[in-house]
Amino acid sequence: MTVERAASSPPIAPAVLATTLVIAGEIVFFAGLIFAFWVLRLAAPVWPPPLQPRLPVEVTGANTVVLLASSVTMVAAARALRRGDRHGLARHLTASAALGALFLGVQGYEWVRLVGFGLTAASGTYGATFYTLIGAHAAHVLVALAWIGAILWLVAREHLGAGRTAPIAACALYWHFVVAVWPILYVSVYLA
Repeated sequence: MTVERAASSPPIAPAVLATTLVIAGEIVFFAGLIFAFWVLRLAAPVWPPPLQPRLPVEVTGANTVVLLASSVTMVAAARALRRGDRHGLARHLTASAALGALFLGVQGYEWVRLVGFGLTAASGTYGATFYTLIGAHAAHVLVALAWIGAILWLVAREHLGAGRTAPIAACALYWHFVVAVWPILYVSVYLA
């Protein structure tokens, strides 16, 4: 990189900056949802309400480990990118996506079981807050998975990689955010 190029380069890539701003908005969004959940939960005389099914704490705990592992594979993808290892990048991005998809699959299975036990969004504050919080997170994981899919497609066609890394870095940043939100939701909704 020449001195002129270094002087004119932005200190942070526009894609990464834009993603950081989106994440700032998402932090406010999730903070509002979590705050509303806690206001409703603390106002309830009994939580969870009687005759409502209990949430699957153990299965979701294991599923939390799956999602956290996807962040580890995303770090490995970033390392492969820095080394110029396109195959390693694709392999680790695929692993992150597979773990994220597994996480969503387990969440979907839990939802089907909970609906079968009578817990729906219409079954009161307990169900409504559960499906709103967990559903909002699931939607974010789905968006992040689509983004990883697009990145994988571009990497496979050699449109991203050496020299064009900002979209990959932005995707990884968003993925780490989505992963980081989950333990807060898990503790708030499932354990507290």
